[in-house]
Amino acid sequence: MPIAADSIKFGTDGWRGVIAADFTFERVTFVAPIAAKVLAEVYGESTGSNTIIVGYDRRFMAEEFAKKTAEVVQAAGFDVMLSESYAPTPAFSWAAKQQNALGALVLTASHNPGSYLGLKVKGSFGGSVSPETTQKIEAQLSQTPVEVRTPGSFKTFNPWPSYCDEIRSKVDLARIQELMTQGKLTVFADVMHGAAAGGLSQILGAPITEINSSRDPLFGGGAPEPLPRYLSQLFRVMRTHRRQKDAGLQVGLVFDGDSDRIAAVDGEGNFLSSQILIPVLIEHLAERRHFSGEVVKTISGSDLMPRVAALYQLPMYETPIGYKYIADRMLSTPVLLGGEESGGIGYGNHIPERDALLSALYVLEAIAQSGMDLSDLYKRLQQRTGYTSAYDRIDLHLASMDVRSRLLEQLQSQPLTKIADQKVVDCLTIDGYKFRLADDSWLLIRFSGTEPVLRLYCEAPTLKQVHHTLNWAKDWANSV
Repeated sequence: MPIAADSIKFGTDGWRGVIAADFTFERVTFVAPIAAKVLAEVYGESTGSNTIIVGYDRRFMAEEFAKKTAEVVQAAGFDVMLSESYAPTPAFSWAAKQQNALGALVLTASHNPGSYLGLKVKGSFGGSVSPETTQKIEAQLSQTPVEVRTPGSFKTFNPWPSYCDEIRSKVDLARIQELMTQGKLTVFADVMHGAAAGGLSQILGAPITEINSSRDPLFGGGAPEPLPRYLSQLFRVMRTHRRQKDAGLQVGLVFDGDSDRIAAVDGEGNFLSSQILIPVLIEHLAERRHFSGEVVKTISGSDLMPRVAALYQLPMYETPIGYKYIADRMLSTPVLLGGEESGGIGYGNHIPERDALLSALYVLEAIAQSGMDLSDLYKRLQQRTGYTSAYDRIDLHLASMDVRSRLLEQLQSQPLTKIADQKVVDCLTIDGYKFRLADDSWLLIRFSGTEPVLRLYCEAPTLKQVHHTLNWAKDWANSV
């Protein structure tokens, strides 16, 4: 029976599905050569290459799917470099650029629960392929399968050394190591059983306290997503350390399943999302490292980001949600930093790819060079900009795709003029509907493209206002 093209859907960063139900060897065997062929069409002329990098994370059967991917891509006539071990997705993006390859196919489902696996497609430049390239892959799914050619070459490689050398070179490693050696800085890392395991200590050349470093395909019964509800062990370990006399500065760094997203925990035990980390990093890179360039944020990013950028007269650019839009911008203009609220942050002096380990190094450098805790750095930014806010988001599961259609139709035909007792002063529609309200808060309403889910995001002066607005949005959605 032929593969149904509509059973394979590419989202903002590749194709994902439940193992054995949606994500099967048969479908991977079908998709991988098509993805390789499109990479050759898009990047073949500029690279003169015939090489495809194949990598994987620590998920259930990820190695087996990677080997099958390498096998069918090689059979389609491509030279294949298959990873010898799991590694962060950014390491494979770096390998694609460093090896002058056509691109990389990475077997990972990022932050999804353990029942999922996926295929990320990376371009020769070292980042997520553009939406146009993804559309080319999807368009060819309904066509004749890739013809069998003379098989290409095959070899394995270790992705870690070159990647670690590259990101290690970008920070003042000696200063970080000095504080750690003196006991003035203690580093904790929750790798969430994922591909960042062992990475930070390898890069720093110094021991750290690593949590959840074992391979666990079930991710402790949760998901490898850097959210507070999955970090109880990290909070507990850091709280115990904080009670020690002369504990010094401490920081917890959190990595998702394939190490392209980051969050942190400060010395007082507060969870810090990228909504907080990005402003801190903008300040650090502009003030202490004297870097320049455009700051790129998605529309769900905090309003503190443009305010901090303005302190340093850095231009700001806003994109739809999805790191591929940021990567696309990074390819066309000098960028200081590009980041999204879900934890993905990338840098203009590196590849156009979100990279959690490099972000972790810059966070450590900011602490080491300032001598301040992360929350103190953040509070100082709030004072300097005169802007204080709270943020939250929820995913609302709808009864059906018909309900989704009705909500979308109402937003288009009857635009909201008042939300949670606040007048709507502006609406941005580059991705969903972002309503800016009279009290300087905002509400973003977005729809999942593949399932009946409504995503609601809000930033307001207080957490109470945030939850009031989000509850209003839920009631509105349920009333339509």
